Amino acid sequence: MKLHHLRNATLVIETEKHVLLIDPMLGKRKTIAPFTLFRYQPKRNPLTALPKNSREILSKVTHCLITHLHPDHLDKAGEVFLKRKSIPVICSIKDEKKITQRGLTVMQTLDYWKPQNFLDGKITGIPAVHGYGFIAKLMGNVMGFFIELLNEKTIYISSDTIFTKDTEKVLTELKPDIATVACGTARLDFGQPLLMRINDILKFTALAPGKVFANHLEALNHCPTKREELKKTLAENDLLSKTAVPNDGECVEY
Repeated sequence: MKLHHLRNATLVIETEKHVLLIDPMLGKRKTIAPFTLFRYQPKRNPLTALPKNSREILSKVTHCLITHLHPDHLDKAGEVFLKRKSIPVICSIKDEKKITQRGLTVMQTLDYWKPQNFLDGKITGIPAVHGYGFIAKLMGNVMGFFIELLNEKTIYISSDTIFTKDTEKVLTELKPDIATVACGTARLDFGQPLLMRINDILKFTALAPGKVFANHLEALNHCPTKREELKKTLAENDLLSKTAVPNDGECVEY
């Protein structure tokens, strides 16, 4: 299994038979308004361009999984790509109507903790809580995915979430071979962080039974955490050896 990190949460999972695109934010730099104006510099998003190898990687995509509908997970360019290539979408049952209204083809919808057949294996929708405290309600519905494909490593796409009993349940009971975690510690101009604080990232990584894949870094103006800062903290806690912190365009093979 190969994991191609494109940018932010945009990820391509390549197996022998299937190539799955996760959360396509495919637009050019500065095509999305700033997510914070005062707490951090009000730069337009994304802060970085797609890597040069992204077109080649995207040309292989067979299916797309969408965790939620924020523009840093599905932007206009992502929608155009999915429509132009007629790529079928897998999403939460709560997002089906809006995704269909955008002209995309929904192949399969998921409810929380209800496994379904998927390609040559299974997929389960996992609850995600997009922020600490009241801010999570404003962020709306989010879904993670636990994916089991034939003769492949199992992978947990935790999505934009804080550490919850559901994330703990996946790590301790489903025991994924690979677990992704959003590490940017995103914050708006008000409220608590939208993603895991560093102590919860460490807890997630320590509890993960297999490898950890860190993303959602250095692409958006409301995500202050830097890769080198994260690596340093992971190393200080003896967790760096089990964690990949890929650069944009980097492929991690498992």
